Amino acid sequence: MHSFLIVAATVTLLHFSDYHSHALPFHSEEGTDRGGIARAIGFLSRHKAEGALVFSGGDMLNKGAPAWSDRYRCAEWTWLDGIVDAMAFGNHDADYGYREFAACRDAVRYPILSANTGGFPPYTVLESNGIRIGVFAVAGSDFPSLVRAAAPELRFGDPVAAAREAVRTLREVEKVDAVVLIGHESAPDDFALARKVPGIDLIFGTHSHLKQDLMRIPGTQTWFVSPSQYLASISRVKMEFAGSGLTGVSGGLVPVDSRMDADRGIETRVAAMRAALREDPRYREFFVPFVTLPETIGVPALAALTVEMMRESAGADLALSTASSFRSPLPAGPIDLETLRAALPYDNEIVVVQLPAARARELLAYAGRQKGDWSAFTTGTVKGETAIVATTDYLATMAAGYRDFFQGAVIKRTGVRVREEVKRKLEK
Repeated sequence: MHSFLIVAATVTLLHFSDYHSHALPFHSEEGTDRGGIARAIGFLSRHKAEGALVFSGGDMLNKGAPAWSDRYRCAEWTWLDGIVDAMAFGNHDADYGYREFAACRDAVRYPILSANTGGFPPYTVLESNGIRIGVFAVAGSDFPSLVRAAAPELRFGDPVAAAREAVRTLREVEKVDAVVLIGHESAPDDFALARKVPGIDLIFGTHSHLKQDLMRIPGTQTWFVSPSQYLASISRVKMEFAGSGLTGVSGGLVPVDSRMDADRGIETRVAAMRAALREDPRYREFFVPFVTLPETIGVPALAALTVEMMRESAGADLALSTASSFRSPLPAGPIDLETLRAALPYDNEIVVVQLPAARARELLAYAGRQKGDWSAFTTGTVKGETAIVATTDYLATMAAGYRDFFQGAVIKRTGVRVREEVKRKLEK
């Protein structure tokens, strides 16, 4: 009679995404003191020392807001060297041009992955506790319209075809024990990808800035977890393996807040950089309060205020803006431009379009069916045979799905910036 020993092993995976240069703790929908790169590095480095694998989902930068990004660029990338095992290429990571992105990439040892982008490694294989984990990334289908850098290297292919080939290679050639996708596409696209490409064990959500605890994607064997944005949370997942392979997946979101012990060296460095930023003549005005709010304006209320302001400013019948335009609340107390820029990080322009009434109603219905970042805040009604629609230049000309409703219509630019109009309204 023979006895067989089933060897069990556990691998811990940590993941954050859409950091967007938010080095300092901030006021979020989750709480008044969330995030902070020093806290996150303290947490990640301690778990790394215990054998965890650590991943960044990309979008480490954000040109134009916050000011930290414009002054310090990718300074934090090197702080994470030796902690992060792999990073996905995000649509904002080349905001300052491909040459500057390449310099940032060359300054770190961890690979930056994108299976459907020219010049990037599609995947990497990592080992922990004797278990081989295959990790890959894809650039979402909206990258051609979102990526600002003009470079021949940035050629984007079909993410589904690229994912299918990466999974096949990892399973059949590399013989990995599990396959993990670390970014960078919207949550609906992640769900669709899991249904089209069997063999992905875990997807770490990115790009949609979605906060989602660990769940199984319906109709698949793929797990999904998404840590929101700006280091408000970190995803922590444990994968258990035995003789038959992957036997269990558990975990969830870990809040990054004052209960998390910060890396003191990074904390000191951040404090000095923050002081220098506030004294820099190029950015000093961003930190001068222009209004004091008696109470916090949450994201839904800020969005409602903004789209109504857009409608009134343009004299339109209705107005709408994607949820992705609104990133954080405005806290009670003094508000400076940097805080407003954090809440509305994109310098969108108000545009006006006249649509047939039926088309306008279809647009509103489409917006109502979308989820997460792709949903839209709307105001106003369609009354006559045509409707005057106020929206952002991004939604009308770039946003996948939405822009189709405006094809063939005359898009009138107003020259009015959404953020500046919100500032004026708050000042009043």
